[in-house]
Amino acid sequence: MTTERNPDLITATLSVLGILAISLLLEHEFDLKQALLFLVGTGFGICLMYALFGFSGGWRFFIRDRNSAGVRAQILLLALTSIIFFPILGKVFPGITGHAAIGPVGTAVLVGSFLFGIGMQLGGGCGSGTLFTVGWGHTDMLITIIFFIVGATLGSAHLPWWLSLPNIGKVSLISEMGWLSALLAQLVALALLYYLVRYLDLKKNNSLKSITTSGNTPVSQKLILGPWPLIWGVVGLAIFNLFTMLLAGHPWSIVFAFGLWGAKIWNALGGDVGTWTYWSGGYPAKALNSSVLGDVTSIMNFGVIIGAMLAAALAGKFAPQGAINGKRLITTITGGLLLGYGARLGFGCNIGAMLAGISTGSLHGWLWMAAGFSGSILGIYIKIWMKIDKPIREKA
Repeated sequence: MTTERNPDLITATLSVLGILAISLLLEHEFDLKQALLFLVGTGFGICLMYALFGFSGGWRFFIRDRNSAGVRAQILLLALTSIIFFPILGKVFPGITGHAAIGPVGTAVLVGSFLFGIGMQLGGGCGSGTLFTVGWGHTDMLITIIFFIVGATLGSAHLPWWLSLPNIGKVSLISEMGWLSALLAQLVALALLYYLVRYLDLKKNNSLKSITTSGNTPVSQKLILGPWPLIWGVVGLAIFNLFTMLLAGHPWSIVFAFGLWGAKIWNALGGDVGTWTYWSGGYPAKALNSSVLGDVTSIMNFGVIIGAMLAAALAGKFAPQGAINGKRLITTITGGLLLGYGARLGFGCNIGAMLAGISTGSLHGWLWMAAGFSGSILGIYIKIWMKIDKPIREKA
């Protein structure tokens, strides 16, 4: 039996006012595109919150209980965004262009994504998850974000050494196969993966948790107040990812902002990250020497937080909570460090490397997913060993 929750109108009103104020500020100080990208970020936050679309949770439920609902939704999101992005990158539509999220396939991504996988289970969230749960009111997740920032900053300092280790360079499936052949091959691979996790779920649980339903409330009420079925989250995230590509010229990403914030903080404390290889040229150097509000990833991250806050308030679920015990504090700090460091080595997180990489035809996205999932398995067993998570249950 579920308890009906009343919207938190005060928090919702403050959220809307904050969204309007920040949008106007960005339009005034920069341009309309910057304001629109912030609004796209709020859209991501609303989708994540209403659908409770979490990557770390989806992996945890599947690894621990073989509940495949979250993983199936993720696979559908990968397929849908691939269908959207491959033709754009193949220049099928005149006047519409974009850049793929291509990373090197090698040791750095392998190690980084494996560490990130451990961190997302210890820290209790992934790249997108840490942002939307803070907006939800889980203030203890701020600890994860703080050490996420520290880890990403350290990772940017060490990245050149990691890139000197063996790798085969950047591999684009679109460049190698052509966009249509690459898309068909990718959809086949995703379909096989979908039916594998579905089979393993049914084998253990005898039935599947639906990703197309979420209670009996009317559709109009559900749309405004939630909760959404996971499939709505899939469609919403894909649409806002398309908006990101059209406005920013690249797919949704998260982690660069964390490293940038850490670099700016270190500079403010008297350091000089401008001498580090990563921050000495190109866009990183430009972002380091400009306002944080001029960085697309930063303003979209801010949008995710406030969008999730608005959705949580409308759903009556906004409830700041920050109590954390000693064991949880240790895993949160450790998880945050591994999240940041691993994401920088892995050229992104579950969003910027896995979702963006796979959906734009980068082979490193597939390597990231395999290694990140393997790291998550280890992270879950560490939490079980520490008696923070429940033991993996046997077949029902």
